[in-house]
Amino acid sequence: MKLPINPTFAIACLVLAAAVPATVLAGGELPPPTDRAQRTMPTRAAGQKPGGTGVVVEFQLGATPRPGQPTPVVLQFEGVTAPDGATVRLSPDPGLSLQGGTTLTLPPGSRSTATVLVVSEREGLAYLNLFVTQKGASSAISIPIQTGDSPPLLKSVGEQKATPDGERLIMLPAK
Repeated sequence: MKLPINPTFAIACLVLAAAVPATVLAGGELPPPTDRAQRTMPTRAAGQKPGGTGVVVEFQLGATPRPGQPTPVVLQFEGVTAPDGATVRLSPDPGLSLQGGTTLTLPPGSRSTATVLVVSEREGLAYLNLFVTQKGASSAISIPIQTGDSPPLLKSVGEQKATPDGERLIMLPAK
């Protein structure tokens, strides 16, 4: 039996194979990022809800988080319009500690940058929480800090069962 080969699919496979490093194709690990790669990690905008302070927060991790090692988190703030500026209170989740102060003061009218150091006590996902206050309004922003390769653990709230058709369901208790 001869299978027809789609030329577009074949070209896409060749392009993908050329773009993926040989160590990944061979089942190896990628080399650790260099200092240059760490400096070029993408800056991400933190989500905002309507009715908040209007302060835009962007963040960038300066290194890959490792347990017990400080990780710089670069925070950028824009949109401070109050004449007396804005304040930011930093609060790490359990399992994450903060080196240095827990309060930042942002000047009005300009883009501000601050670098804070966080230390993960263990592998997993934890959040650095920012509480921004301006003109009497407050916003809460959570920055994810994923340490190591462990996926976040979810609490089981129900019992897994299979239907007669084989579909897997989670049976939740009634409240």
